[in-house]
Amino acid sequence: MYKPETLVVITPAFPENESATWWVPSQQLMVRALQENYPGTRIVVLALLYPYHQNVYQWHGIDVQAFDGTHKRKAKRLLLYQQVWATLRSLRKHHQLIGLFSFWSGECAFIGQYFGRLHAIRHISWICGQDAKKENRWVRYIRPRSHQLAAMGATLRDLYEHSHGVRPLHLVPNAIDQRVFPAALPAVRDIDVMAAGSFEPLKQYDLYAKVVGALQQSIPTLKAIHCGLGREKEKVEAVIGELQLQDHLSLLGGLPHAEVLQLMQRSKVFLHTSRYEGCSTVCLEALYAGAHVISFCYPFDHPVAHWHVVSNADEMEQKAVELLRDASLPHERILYHSMHDSARTVMQLFK
Repeated sequence: MYKPETLVVITPAFPENESATWWVPSQQLMVRALQENYPGTRIVVLALLYPYHQNVYQWHGIDVQAFDGTHKRKAKRLLLYQQVWATLRSLRKHHQLIGLFSFWSGECAFIGQYFGRLHAIRHISWICGQDAKKENRWVRYIRPRSHQLAAMGATLRDLYEHSHGVRPLHLVPNAIDQRVFPAALPAVRDIDVMAAGSFEPLKQYDLYAKVVGALQQSIPTLKAIHCGLGREKEKVEAVIGELQLQDHLSLLGGLPHAEVLQLMQRSKVFLHTSRYEGCSTVCLEALYAGAHVISFCYPFDHPVAHWHVVSNADEMEQKAVELLRDASLPHERILYHSMHDSARTVMQLFK
């Protein structure tokens, strides 16, 4: 019986349709790049927690099995694992599995690790962010070896080793898809400062509003925007009201990905106030859109053009003022890495 060569991707969440481009953007870009670069290999995605249904559906021609495990706790959690395990057994029966590729070194990696060990199938976990921290208790149960770990960046690799005593052998950088950007950069950049991301405590967008307020004192005509949704929006709105920034900082809400990229291409400086980050997609996108990035977190062990790293809000303000006052500030595209290159790196690990 013919068995198609298949790579199984195990992820906590995945977009429920092709238009949901904001859901786990790095991971969905990786899946598409794997499919496009290796059309002879089937890609099957198992989404444990989201979408909120238990169906198989098509996403850009890829089979996605959703398990709706978000609200399954205690005994129901065991049932979720049994369902995922049964699906893996069925896939192994009808496919030639070349490997299991799990996103984050957590629950998905736990399942992939033990199914792979039982059936002699290679499993690799992609370390994408907070899973590198010491607080990640899953690692003690996964017990990964160095060759089973791929970090999204050098900083995550080093942190994972410091936290868990295992140094990831592979680097699979986060990246972007250049094809989703407009063909040419605009001649005029009419937005001084931009930020994009969910209003979550980790992202510190109340601090972003305060930095914008400080900038406006130095640059009275300052125009700043933010794109995104989240639970701390009212907190940010309160800062805007307190500092009377209504005419200078606009919260644009959740916008389609294409519109966010267009705004990036109109922006001079992109501020990223997150206090922890793996390898930020929006920062990589902003660089390719021609903006200068200022952040507290930095994923690389070498400098990248137009990415400026600061230690605190005062330094962020000072660097932004310096850049915005530079009449000859360059705005060419900076491409750190292509997701197609990252996908080829992944497939080489399995082949």
